[in-house]
Amino acid sequence: MKYGKEFSSQMVSEWQQAYMDYDYLKKCLKHKDHHGGGLNRKMTLDSLFSCLQLFTPRTQRLGNSQDIEGGVQKTKSTTTTGPIQVETTADGQVQTKFLMEEEVGEYEREFFGRLDKEFNKVIKFYEEKVEKVLKEEEGLKGELGALITAGSKHNDTKYWRWKRVANIASRAKVENPERCGREERDEEISPLVAAISPSSPVGAKFVIEEGESSRVGQSEDGAIESADAMDTSMMSNNTRGNIKEPKKSELSLNKTKLREKEKKLEHAYVTLYRKLLDIQNYSFSNAKAFSKILKKYEKIASRDARKPYMEVVDSSYLGSSDEVVRLTKRVEEDFIKHFAEDNRTKGMNILRPKMTRERHRLTFSTGFSAGCVFSLIVALVSIIRTRNILQNDGQDVYMNTMFPLYSWFGFVMLHIIVYAANIYYWRRYRINYSKILDFKQGTELGHRQVLLVAFSIGVFALLCVLANLDMEVDPETKDYQAFTELLPLFLLIGIFGVLFLPFKFFYHSKRQFYLTCLFHCIAAPFYKVSFADSFLGDQFTSQVQALRSFEFYICYYGWGDFKHRENSCSKSHAYKGFFFIVAVIPFVSRLLQCLRRLFDDKDPDHRWNGLKYFLTIVAVCFRTAYSIQPAQIAWRVLAIIFSVVAAIFGTYWDFVHDWGLLNQKSKNHWLRDNLLIPQKEVYFIAMILNVLLRFAWIQTVLDFNLPFRHSTQTMVAVVASLEIIRRGIWNFFRLEKEHLKNVKQESSHGGDKGT
Repeated sequence: MKYGKEFSSQMVSEWQQAYMDYDYLKKCLKHKDHHGGGLNRKMTLDSLFSCLQLFTPRTQRLGNSQDIEGGVQKTKSTTTTGPIQVETTADGQVQTKFLMEEEVGEYEREFFGRLDKEFNKVIKFYEEKVEKVLKEEEGLKGELGALITAGSKHNDTKYWRWKRVANIASRAKVENPERCGREERDEEISPLVAAISPSSPVGAKFVIEEGESSRVGQSEDGAIESADAMDTSMMSNNTRGNIKEPKKSELSLNKTKLREKEKKLEHAYVTLYRKLLDIQNYSFSNAKAFSKILKKYEKIASRDARKPYMEVVDSSYLGSSDEVVRLTKRVEEDFIKHFAEDNRTKGMNILRPKMTRERHRLTFSTGFSAGCVFSLIVALVSIIRTRNILQNDGQDVYMNTMFPLYSWFGFVMLHIIVYAANIYYWRRYRINYSKILDFKQGTELGHRQVLLVAFSIGVFALLCVLANLDMEVDPETKDYQAFTELLPLFLLIGIFGVLFLPFKFFYHSKRQFYLTCLFHCIAAPFYKVSFADSFLGDQFTSQVQALRSFEFYICYYGWGDFKHRENSCSKSHAYKGFFFIVAVIPFVSRLLQCLRRLFDDKDPDHRWNGLKYFLTIVAVCFRTAYSIQPAQIAWRVLAIIFSVVAAIFGTYWDFVHDWGLLNQKSKNHWLRDNLLIPQKEVYFIAMILNVLLRFAWIQTVLDFNLPFRHSTQTMVAVVASLEIIRRGIWNFFRLEKEHLKNVKQESSHGGDKGT
């Protein structure tokens, strides 16, 4: 693998613009060498202009070389070894000067000018990130101290243990005041002490949540008294009598709330730790990239410029600071002590979970299951044609009963396959879907793993279909074999059983994550809505037919129709009523999520998004009413009107709000400024497909008649499948927009403002 691809693969997706632009510098070197035969020749103005224009889009994105903030002030340090002189100014900017000006061409000046700009950009971004994580760590110390103090008021054993360790360390600090240096304090005193002692950099008051704070102490004497009181109370088992009663202004939490706070704090520590790993990787990758590009320069120009420039890189804050390493060690120790019960193996498994690896057996299993699905489909078609099943008298009954039962597996399988395709393209275009969906690091599934799940469902479903092809009945009892009729139910129970299994195998963390999001969708207004919750809710809006098939399971097996293979559900008024309810459940859930987000965020966009789902609910209800009573023209007219309005509103929302397209002022006309797919026509094709698939419902009110039998079941399956495919297309561009939003936030908060 070439280093350019290796460098790109190591990038943190949200920080991509903050990395050294290795590809630009490499291509510019090759272009200059091709035109000039060597960098030491002076180039004409036209050649220089062609080089600068070669990568105009990337130059515009990163800013011109004149964007370097500040200027060359009083020189702070200078390296003069070799043909170049690298100066580090008082404001931290780096500038390269040539010792032999008469032998330097314009291309070399432009190359080193851009190299200096990239280095200054990387240094600035790195310093801001380090400063940010240092503040985050101090804040987490404060929250941990407040959590322990709040827990001690409830005599919680776990928090008492933490408090005792902190008090002993606090006394050690007071008795040894000479240990006040930062490095000595890191080694001798637990970081927890800094959080709860009055000399902590964050002060004596710490915030757990907005509006909730805890006063921990006012003086060193108070800290000693608190420690002595704690020791005495622990030895005498009479804690309440020796601890001062908390003031009314102090935090008061019950034990359930404490556990919630502890979980959130544990997650915050894990997030901080992984940020530190990303920052370390950022430092190492950029330093190596500078070394590689200078090596290429030496090869083309035959000048020894790598050594003097790398001396500056190595001596800079990027190459010489070990603050992130020490901070990482402190976070590790804090986490292991307070969240892993001093078990280092357990703590490190949480902080650094083993990344999932695409193994040969996974590839083999996925390919084998896909081959089984294909083979079973061929066998199924062959048996149907050989036995001439479609011409039998019982084939109408079979389609009316077996098709709704098995269509559920088909819809779910198709949706999972589409999701696997989404994962493949998200990874290809470096969309950090695991962070956006808040997956636990190291547990996110790859597209092969997701395909294995889909094909496994397909194999078992097709095996059940083959077992159900026997259309003969007992001539005496007129009953079908009950066992074969129960196969779909057994398979459905098996799938849900695996989903709800509490044992840690078969993607346990993903199953738990899915069930949590599913519960949040069901109880939408009572939980704060995360992006993953709303994303899953949108998936269910494209599975209305699957939910109706699930309703048919309850009716078919609950009322005993499976014993005679007959469908009496459509004659029941209760079934027809639930036919409405089941169809609108996903949209009602999303409507409630929008209302909850409107309450939490006060963003009026959520009001309009909720209106979109409300219109869809009305349209679905009228279309369902028309399908049940096709003779009522009023239902048909109302269904058409509300469906058209809902489809137009939904299409506009997809393009403008969910995808961020149709921006006339964008440099990519009618799209948006930043695009991850280089082929712009892909976005226009996606918009056209979205419009066509959005209006696939039109067949339900125009009564299309297909020239073959069972056209109703066929059209239901086709329309439902098209909606699932539309949702898959929507998924990719929705996460692309969210990813670019995260990139913009990272750039504005911690990146180079010129990028």
